[in-house]
Amino acid sequence: MELKKVVGFLGRLRKNNNKAWFDANRAEYELLRKEWIGFAQSLIDVVSGFDANVSGLSPKDCIFKINRDVRFSKDKSPYKTNFGIAINKGGKKAPFCGYYLHVEPGNCFIAGGAYMPEPAMLSAIRQEIDYNTAAFEKIISDKTFKKLFGTISGDKLARPPKGYDANNPAIAYLKHKSILAEMKLDEKSLGDKATIKTITQGFKAMQPLMAFLQEAYAS
Repeated sequence: MELKKVVGFLGRLRKNNNKAWFDANRAEYELLRKEWIGFAQSLIDVVSGFDANVSGLSPKDCIFKINRDVRFSKDKSPYKTNFGIAINKGGKKAPFCGYYLHVEPGNCFIAGGAYMPEPAMLSAIRQEIDYNTAAFEKIISDKTFKKLFGTISGDKLARPPKGYDANNPAIAYLKHKSILAEMKLDEKSLGDKATIKTITQGFKAMQPLMAFLQEAYAS
């Protein structure tokens, strides 16, 4: 699909985030959503080819509603101004690591890994990294991984987590509260076939990190 069309629609929605405008442009949204569902299925099919954990997912398991939950928010804008696809074992609401595509005016990217996992899961991930530091470093120092993502990202603690010494060889990784691989996408080229190839290649390059994190989840 032409992802630039999604960006264009979302840019106009950002300037007119109200029900009257959305209702007047609902036909365009419904067409884009239909194309987005098809695009999500194509991504699921590709990722399933190299990560069996996500086999059997459907687009409804992976895409998000455009309506915002404003019950506890000061911002009462009724609609989200981004489209996202989260491909992870069990679907977007399951507590497993996964692959994510984010399309938003001025902020388009892919990401993968464990985003703000629950304390027990984060503890398991830290233990896995501590026990298998060499294997973890081999993954994130891979030539392709470094070219696409640089290094891992995600919020970090200022001090070592409880139970770990500041001199631990893996302390830089153990401070992370999220373990992510992230890559910005060039918004101007989102309509190009090369961009779709970049997305799928990026997801494939994340797979060794996913397998490592999944091992922690399974332990």
